[in-house]
Amino acid sequence: MFRYPPPPPLRHWMRHTACAPKGFLRYHVLKLLEEKPMSGSEIMEEVKKETGGRWKPSPGSIYPLLAWLQDNGYVKELPKEETGIKRYTITEQGERFFEEQTKLREDLQKRLELFAPPFIKGFWPGFYPERIAEIREPIKRLVKAFIDLGTVPKEKLTEQTLKEVGRILNTTAERIEEISRKSKEGKNKRLKI
Repeated sequence: MFRYPPPPPLRHWMRHTACAPKGFLRYHVLKLLEEKPMSGSEIMEEVKKETGGRWKPSPGSIYPLLAWLQDNGYVKELPKEETGIKRYTITEQGERFFEEQTKLREDLQKRLELFAPPFIKGFWPGFYPERIAEIREPIKRLVKAFIDLGTVPKEKLTEQTLKEVGRILNTTAERIEEISRKSKEGKNKRLKI
């Protein structure tokens, strides 16, 4: 009997899925270079750090982009230091281009905000990222748990297991609904979770 192999782990899908919208990398590289001169490898590490390790651009995306930005006069290469590291800095023309990109990005974000369901808006980059950082990891674990549950062979997935998962999900949903309701009412008392 043929069996499909289990799906790859979540980290595989996160690495092999376009994690960033088109133009994100260009915008982000200009933003970083506006702050200080950086090398390509420093840019890759900074993006990885700022995305909480969820995405690290490859050299195959960073270096051609830096070459394109340099060819168009948006960045320039600084003289190599004693270490021999090639660093880039933004030019005046690059700063103007970055301002235009920032305005376009803000406009797009406002338009998306109008159409995004409330749940998505709360997790859209730029919507209070410091406030949702605490729940990012539990959400990731929950998604992984569902994927893992989906890999359990059909004959080993019992009715009791499904009922237990349903009970846990209902209880959790009720608690989150209660927190949401009390937050909307302004009752910020600490809830027992």
